Amino acid sequence: MARTDQYQGHDYYQVDALLSEDHLLARDAVRDWVKREVSPIIEEYTERAECPMHLYKGLAEIGAYGPSLPAKYGGGGMDEIAYGVIMQELERGDSGVRSMASVQGSLVMYPIYKYGSEEHREKYLPKLGSGEMIGCFGLTEPDHGSNPSGMTTRYVEDGDHIILNGAKLWITSSPVADIAVVWAKGPDDRIRGVIVEKGMEGFSAPEIHGKWSLRASITGELVFEDVRIPKSHILPGVSGLKGPLSCLSKARYGIAWGAIGAALDCYDSALRYSLERTQFDKPIAQFQLTQKKLAEMITEITKAQLLAWRLGTLANDGKATPAQISMAKRNNVHMALEIAREARQIHGGMGITNEYPVMRHMMNLETVLTYEGTHDIHLLITGMDVTGLNAFK
Repeated sequence: MARTDQYQGHDYYQVDALLSEDHLLARDAVRDWVKREVSPIIEEYTERAECPMHLYKGLAEIGAYGPSLPAKYGGGGMDEIAYGVIMQELERGDSGVRSMASVQGSLVMYPIYKYGSEEHREKYLPKLGSGEMIGCFGLTEPDHGSNPSGMTTRYVEDGDHIILNGAKLWITSSPVADIAVVWAKGPDDRIRGVIVEKGMEGFSAPEIHGKWSLRASITGELVFEDVRIPKSHILPGVSGLKGPLSCLSKARYGIAWGAIGAALDCYDSALRYSLERTQFDKPIAQFQLTQKKLAEMITEITKAQLLAWRLGTLANDGKATPAQISMAKRNNVHMALEIAREARQIHGGMGITNEYPVMRHMMNLETVLTYEGTHDIHLLITGMDVTGLNAFK
């Protein structure tokens, strides 16, 4: 049964006044699309653990792929705050839907734009931006997650080609992707990005089943068995970990905004439910402990909104550091997960049903807490930044 989306935005500190008219127009357009296209179907797709494939095209139509990349290459030509508010509204609908957009824009289009040749940009970016082509990003391996420098995926040179071998794991969109931006070590042990196309012999992308989180997002592996690829598919503009890590910074920035959307949806549902649910002859919103929960929720959301906005202004000026992005990603995702748990309590037993979005957000956020850098790793990034000492070695 389709769920009616009654969501109303919450802006306790009038942060909207800090946004431009273009930001608000972009946000409202995406909010309307989520209410119309995502909310009525997302619970059913989640229950079936099925990806709503038609949303890939819909995300392109609302400009969710690479909003801050140049329009010339299929992006939106907007700024980083516009990218942030779009991710916020998408994750308000579902973390998996935001992941679809994040991967396409930040982890596939961005590295091709930033590090690819002009031929790469012209060949792939317009089709990725329009949703005609789906991409994925291959960095994480079965034995190398938080330590990507230890990757074992490698290629050797063979004339005008390379031969790629290895495997990647936990790859959003991989089973349905037309191309994969894969990070692998070359003969000199330097890490480089390689564009691998679907249909290349020896390349497969099996789906991962059995997930209790991000169930409406399709996830898989990337397997390379002597895949022969033209050397021209190597991204010429970067070598070393700087390449994939810069892409992750772009995606983590979007997550810092996106998690606020999930928190807002949980808060909105809990507030409305508490005003409607009566116990002991009064709405449960009138009880002190419920008010404590709601007051703490909106306080933490407000702090996260201000953190994301300031990070956005720094990003627009080219001053947002990877460590600052790590702080915002870690804080805001943890905040959203805690709010989902408190919101579940306010909903009581109804909170575990799909009549309300809270349990779905809670399950999704368990993944968001871990991917694009785990909660603990981001803490250590901040620790290294403030002390100058590396806890990873």
